[in-house]
Amino acid sequence: MVSGFLLSENGLYPAESAPGEPLIAVQSVRRAVSESANTTVRVDGVSKQYDLGGTVTALDDVSLDLSAGSYTAVMGPSGSGKSTLLNLIGGLDTPSSGRVVVNGQDVSSASEAERADIRGTEVGFVFQTFNLMPRLSAVENVALPLVFDGWDRTRRRERAVSLLSEVGLADRTDHVPAELSGGQRQRVAIARALSTDPALILADEPTGNVDTDTGAQILDLFDDLHAAGNTFLLVTHERHVAERAERIVHVEDGHIQSVEDVSGGEH
Repeated sequence: MVSGFLLSENGLYPAESAPGEPLIAVQSVRRAVSESANTTVRVDGVSKQYDLGGTVTALDDVSLDLSAGSYTAVMGPSGSGKSTLLNLIGGLDTPSSGRVVVNGQDVSSASEAERADIRGTEVGFVFQTFNLMPRLSAVENVALPLVFDGWDRTRRRERAVSLLSEVGLADRTDHVPAELSGGQRQRVAIARALSTDPALILADEPTGNVDTDTGAQILDLFDDLHAAGNTFLLVTHERHVAERAERIVHVEDGHIQSVEDVSGGEH
């Protein structure tokens, strides 16, 4: 018995009632648990408005699921709402209506402190401008999220060194950002995004500040990390970048216009 209810092999009953039809059938419970376990992100009927001297709708009744281990790209012109969608999923902003759930946690109804915790543990961010701390070395930048997650100094350094090796920077651990190329800085940012082993990696125009060859290397690294089981959501306006994903979500005027799978078909 749990909190006034009796759980049997057939379902959930009020403890004081006679056996009959359960309130919740076991099959339904199992289905809900299965869906939750397989879904890293659920965006349900989300809208976002801003008051800019008048109401501006950035997103309008958008719904989207990201399954665990998936790789999704979001494409759209400037002002389409794609970055707003990423910010809402990442807990950087809250929707005007609807729900955003990340790894079972409702980001849309969370307090600012709770959203900060979710951002720190469940979501890894890769930004176009890298956003590295200029006075910290590569290993210190990668280890920084682990400071807030309560890791001790020795474990933080071990984790950061391992991740920098994974992204091909084993010989750059003690270099500060000014001593690194654009591509190397982005690799440090990717290692930092992976540091807490997040449920989701969000990448906002990750190749925007590097040359074509370096951009291809970054995307190759994303491919490897996705193959290792990481869940990716990438925002871009470049078709060749989006085509690295398993599906492309096309956003325009705050709506999802279509979802294109890896084979090029639309539905």
